Amino acid sequence: MSSAAHHVTFPQRIQAWILVHACPQHEKIVAPHKRELLTGLRGTILEIGPGTGVNLAYYPQDVRWIGIEPNPLLHAHLRAALDASRIAGEFRFGSAESLDVPDASCDTVVSTLVLCTVPNLAATLREIRRVLRPGGRFVFMEHVAAPRGTLLRGVQRLIRPAWNYFGDGCHPDRETWKFIESAGFSSLQLDHFRIASPIVAPHIRGFAIK
Repeated sequence: MSSAAHHVTFPQRIQAWILVHACPQHEKIVAPHKRELLTGLRGTILEIGPGTGVNLAYYPQDVRWIGIEPNPLLHAHLRAALDASRIAGEFRFGSAESLDVPDASCDTVVSTLVLCTVPNLAATLREIRRVLRPGGRFVFMEHVAAPRGTLLRGVQRLIRPAWNYFGDGCHPDRETWKFIESAGFSSLQLDHFRIASPIVAPHIRGFAIK
């Protein structure tokens, strides 16, 4: 789908540049975590906000992949990554709060570094539960807020307005794990970890079962 089909905002242009040019170093840091989370997945995978398609390198080639990407400037990169992966799949323009996917049609939903940007996180998690089959798995890896009362949390809060605008909606101080814990999944495995980063060092990773 071409970028001409949808209005492109200035923050989306910045986000696309960052994902293409500035994120490869971050990808190297988190690759071991992604490899553990993603390489054993099977069946139909729905990925929200796949960006440039970096996660396609981790999936087995026999899965069926659907990507929902709201930034049309990234669609050409997604097409190239999908072609190179040889995975059967497609990507669509859309938002995480309203997934164009039938109820109970996906074995797995994947989100990596996306839940920080969605305007309505609770609605997004409801959609994820809706599209998962019974027993289906929501797999996630996200940067999150630093612990309350820490210097880093204060910095995250201070820079949030500018970070949110230039990061196309990204919240550096979002307590994403609390939303996942209260989203109504039947079981949840969630771990906190840190990477070397001045702002987004705290991360979570794990999976939840419908």
